[in-house]
Amino acid sequence: VQLVESGGGLVQAGGSLRLACKASGTNFRLHGMGWFRQAPGNQREWVATITSGGATTYADPVRGRFTISRDNIKRTLYLQMNSLKPEDTAVYYCAADSTPTTVASSYDYWGQGTQVTVSS
Repeated sequence: VQLVESGGGLVQAGGSLRLACKASGTNFRLHGMGWFRQAPGNQREWVATITSGGATTYADPVRGRFTISRDNIKRTLYLQMNSLKPEDTAVYYCAADSTPTTVASSYDYWGQGTQVTVSS
């Protein structure tokens, strides 16, 4: 399974970005998917998950601002990030597993990450 993130960049506080995670080498629609992020000096932090059936859950710091979604035909996972804050600055990773959880160590497959920087 290969996961490739894209869409990161530099944005001002209050702005928006849309991350994408393209999957290959797997039956994408059967996987639960998650987004995590890691800021310098911090542990990897769970952001959001989506099940194979489309059910979503969000971490408290991003609920109401971020939206996770998936397009099974395009084999792509998305993270729409609105009202960005400087504390959202991190490397964002997508991950795949049979049953998505909030625990990074439970995921079998990871992308390489994409940098998101929010300036104040």
